[in-house]
Amino acid sequence: MPVTSVNTTIAVAMSGGVDSSTVAAMLRAEGAEVIGLTLQLWDQNRLAGKAGVPTRSTGRCCSLDDVYDARRVAETLDIPYYVVNQQERFEQDVVKPFVNEYLAGRTPIPCSLCNNHLKFDQLLRTARQIGADRIATGHYARNEYDPIRDRWILKRPSDLAKDQTWFLGGLTQEQLAHTLFPLGHLQKPEVREIARQSHLALADKPDSQEICFIPGGDYKQFITNYLEEQGQQVPDSAGDLVTATGERLGAHEGIHNFTIGQRKGLGVTSPNPLYVLQIDSASHRVTVGEESELNSKSFRVKDLNWISIPDLTEPIRVQAKIRHRHDPAWAWLQPDGEGFALATFDEPQRAVTPGQCAVFYDGDEVVGGAWIHETFS
Repeated sequence: MPVTSVNTTIAVAMSGGVDSSTVAAMLRAEGAEVIGLTLQLWDQNRLAGKAGVPTRSTGRCCSLDDVYDARRVAETLDIPYYVVNQQERFEQDVVKPFVNEYLAGRTPIPCSLCNNHLKFDQLLRTARQIGADRIATGHYARNEYDPIRDRWILKRPSDLAKDQTWFLGGLTQEQLAHTLFPLGHLQKPEVREIARQSHLALADKPDSQEICFIPGGDYKQFITNYLEEQGQQVPDSAGDLVTATGERLGAHEGIHNFTIGQRKGLGVTSPNPLYVLQIDSASHRVTVGEESELNSKSFRVKDLNWISIPDLTEPIRVQAKIRHRHDPAWAWLQPDGEGFALATFDEPQRAVTPGQCAVFYDGDEVVGGAWIHETFS
């Protein structure tokens, strides 16, 4: 299924993985003028030597190895290739908010922050500077223009197991209008086969799993190391571990050590498993309880971004997705004051977490995305 036309210049966001590399190969085969772009986001040696930082880590998005792989693919395809240094902006827009959110008792999702505030914005800027009409990425998603609504619509891909629309709920109409998702109609095995047929050496490269700036996945140690590098200490947020009824069970060393739904590492014993139910940044209290107490009936969201509709003016039926591996659940979504909306599930959902994304669907269409602000039982 062709996604573009001959004599079109397209900048491909090349992460060094099989998906974006295959996109470049597909567009090149269709006759487009392809330019490869990689955003250099984080110095992998930045915190080397500090506790918990491996000398070499694999499986991370946007690592130096990925840059080398992207360059090799560009050479194979005989396309121009550029690395764009965005480390300073990445630190301001992604790393610092990530640290601050955890210190405030919330659980951020850095990949969505990066997509919403950096990747698509900067890639479009750079693409225009080098004469490209549009950008293309290896995300599993679909987008199309609806002339009746006069809006660009974001849709789930054919391969629902690889659906990445939850990470893209913050994309604007301008960004969607100038972005191609060539893998939206393909299954992952088909993508790898296209890569093999295109003679790409990384056709069987595993997908990245770790957050690019947190080697080993230990976010607590990263926060300590990062603040130490900045000449700061982790703020003292030690407090009490309590039950939902206020009974004190013990003490903890800081609210940044916890996230909603966490079961291990609570520092208390109980005849039944305990889970983190709530984190209070003001009192530093962490409320724990049994798994049945994790369910929330409704939640409030902020920083709203509407895609399939121009605005939310009345209650609508949606399917709400509250984390990447969550099956969207039926809910009512309604305005709730200036800049906020309230989602109420038909059936209470487990571990709705402040700081995470919420993306709302109408079938395969993305209605819009927002950030979870607070939850209600």
